Amino acid sequence: MKAPVGDDPASKSGDPRDEIIQHLGAMRAFAMSLTRDGSSADDLVQDTIVKAWSKIATFEPGTNMRAWLFTILRNTFYSGRRRAKREVEDVDGVMAGGLAEKPAHDGRLAMRDFEFAFAKLPDEQREALTLVGGSGFSYEEAAETCGVAVGTIKSRVNRGRKKLAELLHLSEDDSMDMTDKSTMAVIGSQSATGGFRA
Repeated sequence: MKAPVGDDPASKSGDPRDEIIQHLGAMRAFAMSLTRDGSSADDLVQDTIVKAWSKIATFEPGTNMRAWLFTILRNTFYSGRRRAKREVEDVDGVMAGGLAEKPAHDGRLAMRDFEFAFAKLPDEQREALTLVGGSGFSYEEAAETCGVAVGTIKSRVNRGRKKLAELLHLSEDDSMDMTDKSTMAVIGSQSATGGFRA
């Protein structure tokens, strides 16, 4: 549960830049979901902080700092991609294979399977699932961050979750033995996925 703006230490200091540090972990997680590479994610977060710092006068005190930072991060990512004109694909799974893997368990769904399936989703669906599921954004906040309508975000989340269920060969009667809360949040909306149980 978020503390009221008035109870935020950053709001008491009067300088909104003091709040930026509180969002570094969430920013890196979002950057990682976009870049799928730790080094690139760190660079993206650093670029975002530099931009946010230089544009702090445009931030409206009392509004959602996290959403503002995520918008800058997202715009920075897509601007860089447009400049590069191409995306490096992880065709042989080397990059995904280097990601941290949960310890083996008896459940049907391994973390590695989820990582491979998640990497196959279109960028827009990965982004929406990360914001709404992994980062805890409301649909409205995610829509504002991405600059699209709320219905578009809901559609992307719905399609992303359905595609994940398909890639992971899950049906309505399947259950998933996952303990990672962020992963479960990304994939675990029964209504959005057609009813399979988390």
